[in-house]
Amino acid sequence: MDDKRISIIIPAYNEERHLVGCLEAIAKQTAKPYEVIVVDNNSTDKTADVARQFPFVTAVTEPRQGIVFARNRGFNAATGDILARIDVDTILPSDWVAQIQKFYTEAAHAKSAVTGGCYFYNLRSGRAVGRMYNLVVHRLNRLLLGYYFPWGANGALPREAWLDVRDAVCLRNDMHEDLDLGIHLHTADYSVAYGRIPRVGAVARRILSDRAKLWPYLAMWPRTFRVDHKQTWPLVYPLAWFVWLGSYQILLTEKLLGLRDH
Repeated sequence: MDDKRISIIIPAYNEERHLVGCLEAIAKQTAKPYEVIVVDNNSTDKTADVARQFPFVTAVTEPRQGIVFARNRGFNAATGDILARIDVDTILPSDWVAQIQKFYTEAAHAKSAVTGGCYFYNLRSGRAVGRMYNLVVHRLNRLLLGYYFPWGANGALPREAWLDVRDAVCLRNDMHEDLDLGIHLHTADYSVAYGRIPRVGAVARRILSDRAKLWPYLAMWPRTFRVDHKQTWPLVYPLAWFVWLGSYQILLTEKLLGLRDH
């Protein structure tokens, strides 16, 4: 089997609490990644120190603040065949790297990125809420775009694909950088496969943890469409309000859902 070399890239800003669990899950992979790059994006806590405690991690820094800059720094530093991107609170199942390698052993996937869904491990109802989240993040966006995009918490793409689009992606912190990446990959004739790699654990925090941040976060969704996909962006504003109302109802019932602080 011609196993592809998998580089895992993890942007991190003040994430010492979550980074240990993320890296411990990587250490338990049945197929070891070629390299793991943690991009410290001006952290003021012990994020960089935690990263250096794991011998298989390469820690790099990115002085420009924002996840898009941290992602780009990690992708540009990576030397593997496949660039696998996760969030710092992502908990990988033990066969995640192996499944990515399996996907890319098929010659038909040379021009494809791959992505998968999640469940929320800080919720008692995390699998059910995760299914709803996956419906919006993956299925609804595919309905609007006509194709999937490589979700930032659970995705991978060939290094050649990144080299083809890195000069075209938007350098803005008020957009969803993973959605923007997917749109540019499609423009460059790459496809994105959904569901061919396992679901990962994630923390429900951007939507559930702070009501004041909920709408600004969701407003990034139509803004990305407005910049990159003008044909459909007017449809996304009412949908974003609908998602906001649904998320707000979840906020009101946090205790019933069993939200736990991780």
